Amino acid sequence: MKKRHLRTRILVTLVGLTCAVLVAVALAFNLSIRGYIRSRVSAQLSSVSESISDERHDPKGGKSFDVRPDRITGVRGNAAIFTGNGELIDVLHGDETAARQIAALCANGSVRMGVKYTTVKTESGAFAVSMEPDPVQAGAYIVSYVDVTSLTALTARVNIVLIIVILAAILVSILLSRHFARSLAEPVQSLSDFARDIGGGDLSPRELDFKEVEFSRLADSMNHMARELDESKRRQETFFQNVSHELRTPLTSIRGNAEGIAYGVMDPKAAAGVILSESDRLAAMVDEILYLSRMDRGAADTSAEPIDLRELLSLCVSEHRTEAEKRGIGFEFDFDEEPVIFPIKETDGEKLFGNIIANAARYAKSRINVSCREAEGRVCVIIRDDGNGISENDLPRVFERFYKGEGGKHGIGLAIAKSVAEAYHGSLEAENDNGAVFTAVFNKN
Repeated sequence: MKKRHLRTRILVTLVGLTCAVLVAVALAFNLSIRGYIRSRVSAQLSSVSESISDERHDPKGGKSFDVRPDRITGVRGNAAIFTGNGELIDVLHGDETAARQIAALCANGSVRMGVKYTTVKTESGAFAVSMEPDPVQAGAYIVSYVDVTSLTALTARVNIVLIIVILAAILVSILLSRHFARSLAEPVQSLSDFARDIGGGDLSPRELDFKEVEFSRLADSMNHMARELDESKRRQETFFQNVSHELRTPLTSIRGNAEGIAYGVMDPKAAAGVILSESDRLAAMVDEILYLSRMDRGAADTSAEPIDLRELLSLCVSEHRTEAEKRGIGFEFDFDEEPVIFPIKETDGEKLFGNIIANAARYAKSRINVSCREAEGRVCVIIRDDGNGISENDLPRVFERFYKGEGGKHGIGLAIAKSVAEAYHGSLEAENDNGAVFTAVFNKN
């Protein structure tokens, strides 16, 4: 398919539509004028023929011929008597020269005898002609004729005026269409250039001011998209920088111990133990990164079987209870009496709540409270500890990937918890209230 510019398409469409409308209006107007003139002249010819017939049939009491011009057309009626062969017998009223010229046209067959209405052109001008049988003389015709030269000229002048009006309107339409097409094409071109720059990696916002509301909204949306992409790009760069830093530490340890074994400067058994420990740490970190990537792609198991979140939370607590109790930390539960059912894959739930509980166990002083309740179609899970809380500097960034506050481990656990909550169309928020408080909310519908 041949491609055309938007400006050309708009221009051609508007000008073509304008031409079609103007031609249709002009044609209708012209036909209306012609029809009106013909109907008026036909009525005048009928009146002439009727009065002549009455006058010839009853010279004393018949209807007299009206010699005054018609008040609409402004022309007088004429009447003559022709033979059936088109020969002029007598001119009753009007122009004899015209009558002879019309008779000549009838005689040579240009005009058929007995015609009800026709228009002929003679040396004297154009005439509308009508013929009726003569009631007095057998085989003869009463020929009524009206000079329509001026009316024909009027129609021609009207046509000329209409043509001029159409041409002027088309010119104006072209100028207005060009302006309209340009006013649409230029914003589209600007937005197209903006989109191309975004695709090329230039994510800086643009100051685009358009008169049209729709273009302004599109420009605002594209600027918002550019800012979001720029922020995502920065987060991605930060993510890879942090990943490189976190991976470098265990890799350095593994390399150092391996070199110690190779050069015989370290106890092989001790060095192997360090290598195994760091390898496990490295594998766990890679698994967490891959899991986080899967959550970013929205890979939540939406077909997961509904489970009782109370049981899931109890399982997560049991996995961290031993380590917590060694530090003198106990757990308190505040659960609904009825099951709190929500569809979530068990491994995803363990990642979500397990990471939060592990974080609480790291900072709590003596107590961790786990609450799970359902109300008004919403499930709310709250995990709080009695530690010192999250510092004001760390609180806005607590869910950032690889951001480690004081005493943090890898800086990825809470990021995973946040991703899991959002993957299941929920929310996870952190605040301070006599310790750190994490609140996860899910809609059941």
